[in-house]
Amino acid sequence: MSSGNGRSNSSRSSEVSPNRVDIADIKAKLEQIRGEADTKVESARSKLVAVGSGAALAAVIVSFWLGKRRGTRKATWVEVRRL
Repeated sequence: MSSGNGRSNSSRSSEVSPNRVDIADIKAKLEQIRGEADTKVESARSKLVAVGSGAALAAVIVSFWLGKRRGTRKATWVEVRRL
């Protein structure tokens, strides 16, 4: 017997209507979404590591080049002559 608020009696709890969403359905969908997200994160992570490594290497090379250039500009040249 139905109570009028949309809930079914315990004798009808074993019957599942096609429009009813079960907790198992929600869990299955969340696991599916989580699996897709994990796959996308793993593929993006490898690309991000490669880009980050390249950027770090470029920063080291540029800083070395700028330091070397600054060192040659500000270096004092002393000429020693023998008499």
